[in-house]
Parts: sequence; structure tokens; C-alpha cells
Amino acid sequence: MIEMRLKDLLFSITLLAMPAAHSSDIINLPEPRLESDYSIEQAIHNRRSVREFSNKPLSLAEVSQLLWSAQGVTDDKGLRSAPSAGALYPLTLYLVVGNVKGLKPGIYQYAPDGHQLRKMKNGDSRKDVARAALQQYWIQESAAVLIFSAIEKRTTRKYGQRGIRYIHIEVGHSAQNLFLQAQSLGLAAAVVGAFDDSRIETIMNLPAEEQLLYLMPLGRVRTQ
Repeated sequence: MIEMRLKDLLFSITLLAMPAAHSSDIINLPEPRLESDYSIEQAIHNRRSVREFSNKPLSLAEVSQLLWSAQGVTDDKGLRSAPSAGALYPLTLYLVVGNVKGLKPGIYQYAPDGHQLRKMKNGDSRKDVARAALQQYWIQESAAVLIFSAIEKRTTRKYGQRGIRYIHIEVGHSAQNLFLQAQSLGLAAAVVGAFDDSRIETIMNLPAEEQLLYLMPLGRVRTQ
């Protein structure tokens, strides 16, 4: 009970620290589907990192499904799709959008509790992200780039420095969920860990308390 109250308090503090959002900056995402004809065994077997994307856009329904798979709420108690030490959920997901139907180019933050996106910045930042990722220019060809960060204090308050390790484990759980979901949707994804932290932080105007973890470009598979 104390742990749940602490989590609620931390979430409230985070919301209060954010600038007020206009209603037009809040995007309600389609409800995620819970069934498909693509088995988990197929997704595990066929999953590959893909770094070549077509110029076809993602749909809002696909973005919804991907975000839900990574950090969506899956329980009335607020539990999510990926395990988290102490159910403290330190991860924050941002989507750098360039080519998604129904979303204007910009940087958005995912809000798991409402299954919503909140616009943080206007404009297409994919090229800037690619440059900051040590000139890996294939990144800018993706439809969108998912960026994982974490508020470490949410976990270290309880677990001390050991909590940092738990966060790194957690982001792996979350990203693998997303990888398998992308595979089941016939989409392309890859993970990027090589980037200039300070440049990405500047592009995103990331709060000082958040630590970057890694990037995940997403899009459609380019066919020959």
C-alpha cells in the first residue's frame, strides 16, 4: 500500500512539473488489440533488427499497438506490459514522429495511464537524431524513433545503486516486447545505443532528472 501511494505521489509530481498542455496537444490513441493470427513463437523466430525502411507511413493504430506493447497498462491496478522492479516504472517513452498518419511531425511523450500521446515539440527531428546518433543516417529514414529514458530516482529510492541495474534490465524487457510486437505487425525495428547523450537531450529538451537509455527506429520494411 505504501509503495502504491509512493508511485502515485511520484506520478503527480511529474505531472505538476510539466507545462500545461493544450487539448490539441493530447492525442488519444486507438485501443490496442489483444488478439492476432501471428503467434508469439513466430515473432520470436522471425525477429530481426532491420535498418532499411520504406517511405510508407505508419498508421496511428500501429503506433498505439507498439507503445502499448512497450509500456501499456494491462491491469486495473496499473501494472504494465513489461515487468518493473517494485512496480515503480521509471521508464519514459518519447516518439520522434516524421511519417505517421494522423500525427503531425514532432516529439511526443507517451502517457501509459491514459494511453495517450502528449506533444512536446513541433517539427521533424529525425535528421537531428540521426546526426546525434554518431551520423547513423539510416535512422532518419524511419517513420518514427522511439526514445527510452528513465527517472532513476523512482527506483534508486527503494533499491539504492542496485536500482540502476534494475532499470537497465527493465528497458530490455520493454524493448523486446516492442520488437516482437513490431514483428507481428510486419514492421521494421532496430535498437541504437551509440549516440551523443547531450545532443539528444538538447533536441528533446529532456528534463535534467531523466537519463537516456537508447533509441529504437521504427517503420515499414523496404522491399526490393
